[in-house]
Amino acid sequence: MDRNFYRFHSTWPVDAAPRDTYDALERFEDYSAWWPEVRSFRMLGPESCEVTCRSLLPYDLTFVLRPARRDPEAMVLEASMAGDLEGFSRWTITATPSGAQLTFDEEVTVRKRSLRLLAPVARPLYRANHSIMMRHARAGLSSYLARAPRPRPGFFRFRRVDVATGPP
Repeated sequence: MDRNFYRFHSTWPVDAAPRDTYDALERFEDYSAWWPEVRSFRMLGPESCEVTCRSLLPYDLTFVLRPARRDPEAMVLEASMAGDLEGFSRWTITATPSGAQLTFDEEVTVRKRSLRLLAPVARPLYRANHSIMMRHARAGLSSYLARAPRPRPGFFRFRRVDVATGPP
């Protein structure tokens, strides 16, 4: 087994409409407003951004995100990741009688050299660090959704561009 491969799965209820939850998750540029571990966000182009995350352990993870799947009907958002982490992360929203159920799945290989070298002894710490990050995401997103106005289009929204006339 590759000590640098990680599979994470988190599920929690959200007291918000599924569509509002989807719209909030689609606006990646707003993640730092509700997820404290998202330290920086920088657009690289119309469909890619660079993100830096840091939880309790003293290391940053910087990676590029690109939309891989955007399916508002199935309520799935997925992004590919390249950089210190390589793989994907996916949000899946399911309607419930009281709002929505949110599932976060991530499969990544750590590429950051210092973390790869420490993996044989630090792997349990990395997993605990991720768990803390997800607890903060749950609390932050719930608070954000409770106070957020109707969302506007964001990072994961793909725009149609007419080749003859260009962007709208």
